[in-house]
Amino acid sequence: MTANQNQQHASKAVKSAKRTPTFLIIGVQKAGTTSIYNYLKQHPQIYMSPVKETGFFERDWEQAPADVQRRKKNGIVTWDRYQQLFGGATEQHLALGEASPNYMLNYRSSAEQIQRRLPEAKLIAVLRNPVQRACSDYLMHLRDAVGEPTPLAEQVRSRGHASYMLLKGKYYESLKYFMDRFGRSRVDAFLYDDLRQDSQGFMGELYRSVGVSPDFVANTSKQAQTAKVPKNKTVNRLLKTKNPIRTVATGMMQIVPKPLRNQLRERLIAFNSQDKNQAKFTEEDIILLHQYYRDDILQLQDLLQRDLSAWLEEYR
Repeated sequence: MTANQNQQHASKAVKSAKRTPTFLIIGVQKAGTTSIYNYLKQHPQIYMSPVKETGFFERDWEQAPADVQRRKKNGIVTWDRYQQLFGGATEQHLALGEASPNYMLNYRSSAEQIQRRLPEAKLIAVLRNPVQRACSDYLMHLRDAVGEPTPLAEQVRSRGHASYMLLKGKYYESLKYFMDRFGRSRVDAFLYDDLRQDSQGFMGELYRSVGVSPDFVANTSKQAQTAKVPKNKTVNRLLKTKNPIRTVATGMMQIVPKPLRNQLRERLIAFNSQDKNQAKFTEEDIILLHQYYRDDILQLQDLLQRDLSAWLEEYR
């Protein structure tokens, strides 16, 4: 067998072998993870799952009831199906990864499943000022017409029934749990503030963390999402949710090609949108959120040995 044939044979063997992630982004939502996912994809030595937010390690899906499996939006409920996501990786890809920011929210079950399937994986957490994160999450629910989000102050006052929106910003317990279970050397924490201030420096450190060349320069000029909020919530809900009015309107426009209908709908949504800064939070919202997160921030600061005093300052 010639040297060229040996190389082709080795390449085929790498492609046919079932490779699995060498790193996972475990959190958190509304901390730039979509942008980071796209920047990681640009690196020639990194292969990212084509499905962002697989959520595969949130629980043992294979043992879940059939109706629960059916409700999982992306249908990735088996280990074999998950492994197939990485079938496109080649020998040039030194690091394979995926980003599911709710792994930190579901940290106990996620840690168990990750340790079972990927015991050697590097775990990456990207953390954002929890007050800002909660406000951004609230605006996302408003924008996407996901029910009628409860005012943040009211959510804090009902802390006996803490909402997921608030719990996603409680980082200390979940991050410490991962560190205790996997070892501190296997869990790296990055700050969203650093991404905003120096995206190239941030990505260089992240590339180094996952084991690829930190010298690659990603195009970080484009952010994945531009935060918008609706001018009129009723109009927004009509455009974004299934409802009788939208159903009738769609039926009347059947003669219009679907791509054109979708384009018209997106234009109407854009017309009804405004910059997120137009959405004002009350002073009570901000004060109560700071009180809610204060102890957690102080504990996290000690855990990471990083100055997080800016997170304790009032945010508008």
